[in-house]
Amino acid sequence: MRNEEGSAALEFIVVGLLLLVPLVYLLLTLGALQEQTLGAEAAARHTARVIGQAPDAETAARRGDAVMASVIREYGMDADSVDMAMNCVPARGRCPDAGATVIVTVRTRVSLPFLPPLFGLDRIAAIPVEAQSAQKVSRLWGSG
Repeated sequence: MRNEEGSAALEFIVVGLLLLVPLVYLLLTLGALQEQTLGAEAAARHTARVIGQAPDAETAARRGDAVMASVIREYGMDADSVDMAMNCVPARGRCPDAGATVIVTVRTRVSLPFLPPLFGLDRIAAIPVEAQSAQKVSRLWGSG
């Protein structure tokens, strides 16, 4: 017969910590990923809407920049890692243009929590996030 004496409380604490720490890290990572994904989606959607409903190109650019800055601030995104691209379908000389569909693409990267910027690990282990939104521009856009 073997002696099966031991400390169940100690075993529970060790096994609990071994399982709990990765679970908490996973939850933190998923929370950060969801926040940045929702931020990128909101930035693309609201920027496309503002550009499509603006009366002219100057107002569209000004309002689009204001909306992007507001969404970046609201969702706690890193302004240096957010890239916004805009193109129009059908492609003509300028974008936005009357009757075109404005497509706004927002790209960012989500850094993993608690990852130090040692040897560029924070950039290597970042998760890319991209969101697109389309908005139809009025045929009378820019005419007054």
